[in-house]
Amino acid sequence: MKKQLTLALQIAATYIGTVVGAGFATGQEIVQFFTRHYHWGVLGIIGSMFLFIWLGKKMMLLSHHIGAYSYQELNQYLFGKGLGAVANGFVFFILFGVTSVMLSGTGAIFEEQLGLPFQVGILVTLALSFLVILKGMKGLFIVNSLVVPMMLTFTIIIAFKVGMTAPNGIGSVFNLGSWSGNWQGWSWVSSALTYVAFNLAMAQAVLVPLGKEVTSVRALHLGGLLGGLGLGFMLLTSHFALVTLMPEALHFDIPIAFVIKEFGWLVLLLFLLVIYGEVFTTLIGNVFGLNRQIISLVKLPEKWVIAMILLTSFVISQIGFSSLVSYLYPIFGYMGLALLLMLAVRKIPQIKQ
Repeated sequence: MKKQLTLALQIAATYIGTVVGAGFATGQEIVQFFTRHYHWGVLGIIGSMFLFIWLGKKMMLLSHHIGAYSYQELNQYLFGKGLGAVANGFVFFILFGVTSVMLSGTGAIFEEQLGLPFQVGILVTLALSFLVILKGMKGLFIVNSLVVPMMLTFTIIIAFKVGMTAPNGIGSVFNLGSWSGNWQGWSWVSSALTYVAFNLAMAQAVLVPLGKEVTSVRALHLGGLLGGLGLGFMLLTSHFALVTLMPEALHFDIPIAFVIKEFGWLVLLLFLLVIYGEVFTTLIGNVFGLNRQIISLVKLPEKWVIAMILLTSFVISQIGFSSLVSYLYPIFGYMGLALLLMLAVRKIPQIKQ
């Protein structure tokens, strides 16, 4: 039982680490998808949490039952052979795009926060990524088991600090009278769906092989549940902090920085570690999935494939972090809605005894 719980926690940490990225840590994603809807963003987050639990868990269980080595097999099962090939091309495009965004983000962190050259941040990250991905799923488990608790700690600190220093800001979220005053239509529903669609389309790079390699169905169930709950908790606490900055938060590049600016250098240092950790876990998850996909199609040495993926992402990352995010993320979200729909309607096949 203890072994299964440990495995479930590792699965949950890997799920969370794959989903969250630079946009999450800085608060930019949360503001754009949820906080800009004010109080209605709370409902969007709760709905997103249930979708992350239900569909994230279902993705792993489907992969487990059909023995999917990479997301290619899952998409063929969901969409059929013809549309599955189109879906695989779409996911391949997503993963390369987001990997390049994350890589560019590490360069931006080194340059803007540490005063080091942009390329130094990227090269350090490339080297670390190569070493971790060579370890396979074990490497992902180790990194996420270290980084995700740090993310949760930072989220709790922010929630506690804001709760102590701005009680009216958080309290207003539960003021029923203010809900109608911030009614902006049903756009909060589409924001929540788009957010989950984009992130699950990206997360299948890791969740699919994870579902196949983990032999315990119970651990997959519990890991999916804990992972979805963890994502919901982090979204809610960050939203409560960021809603106190509205509407000015819409114009900040790093909204969460304005929440923590007076909390001292220790919290700032943790913030930088969290940003880098969230970028890194998403990056290695994407490269891991791309590596699996390419190896299933072309028989090449794994080291060559990983190096090729990282080198290609390095070239694309030179476009710049903000430009990549503004153009790629909205497109990815809407394209992922088809995956969300098929995951919802497809049944999990029974395992033949």
